[in-house]
Amino acid sequence: MRFLVRVLSTGVAVWLATLVVPGIELGAGGTAEAVWTLLVVSVVIGVVNAVLQPVAKTLGCLLYLLTLGLFGLVVNGLLFWLSGWLSGRLGLPFDVDGFWAAFWGALIVAVVGGIVGAVLRRPLGVER
Repeated sequence: MRFLVRVLSTGVAVWLATLVVPGIELGAGGTAEAVWTLLVVSVVIGVVNAVLQPVAKTLGCLLYLLTLGLFGLVVNGLLFWLSGWLSGRLGLPFDVDGFWAAFWGALIVAVVGGIVGAVLRRPLGVER
C-alpha cells in the first residue's frame, strides 16, 4: 500500500511539474497513455532515487555539510534529469530539457509529492 501511495503521489507531482516548468514535457497522446506514462516515470524516479541517492549522499557528505544541505537540491535535480533520460531510453514520452528544468522539477516533485503523500496516507475521518 505504501508503494502505491508513493507512486501515485510522485505521479501527481510529476504531472504538476510538466504543467509548471518549461522544459519538462509529457508527450503522451491520450489520457490513458498519459496516466500510464506518469506511473512508469514515477517508478523510474523511485528506482533512481532508491539506488543512487544513498551513494550520492555518501560520496558528497562533505558538500552536504559545507552547504548546509543545499547540495541536496543539486543532487535531486541531477537525479531527476537522469530519470528523464532513462525514461526516454525506455521509450516513454517524457523529456527533461536541461539542468534547470530538472532542478525546478525535482523541487516541485519533492514538495508536491510530500504533500500529496501525506494526504493520501492519512485515514479519512480520523483526526489527530
